[in-house]
Amino acid sequence: MPRGPANPTAVRDRLLTAARELFYAQGVHAVGVNEIAARAGASKLSLYRYFPAKDDLVAAMLAEHSDRIHAWLVRNTADAPAGADRVLSVFDLLIEWFAQPGYRGCAVVNTVTDTRAEPRVAEIARRHLLRYRELLETRVREAGGREPRALARQLLLLIEGASVVTAIDGDAQAGRAARRAARDLLSAHRTEPAAR
Repeated sequence: MPRGPANPTAVRDRLLTAARELFYAQGVHAVGVNEIAARAGASKLSLYRYFPAKDDLVAAMLAEHSDRIHAWLVRNTADAPAGADRVLSVFDLLIEWFAQPGYRGCAVVNTVTDTRAEPRVAEIARRHLLRYRELLETRVREAGGREPRALARQLLLLIEGASVVTAIDGDAQAGRAARRAARDLLSAHRTEPAAR
């Protein structure tokens, strides 16, 4: 029985998924468009219909990935107990992620490095880190921490450092060490109780 025309959104989504998986596993430059199209079950013509150049595919994949990660972090930390525990829930979630088989570091950082900070990719990465920092700042502010902006930046540095160390060492203990350091920072920036 002949199949009807492919759903354009589904084809585009499959191409983005295939690109994300292949780029993460092998690197942007090691993967060609033929391999991506084959993994997605799409033609090379379809790939070029949605993404006129490989750089367009890389940028679209990374933007979609960043949006998905950010939504995942917000959704999975929103119901954590209020206070420092809600801030630390970001670390808890990431520790679980770092422990997943095949963890190769942050896809955003990897892509920036692999593309030598191609301008569109670099802009997506800057936005990704900004949203990360804004989430942390919101969680710190909710916890009543002092200097939430500065503290959020320090927490982001701990997260990104733990991600890189985990990817290189293959040992998720870096995430736990980052969480302990974050707990100490939160304790040091705790809002002083009001005088009675």
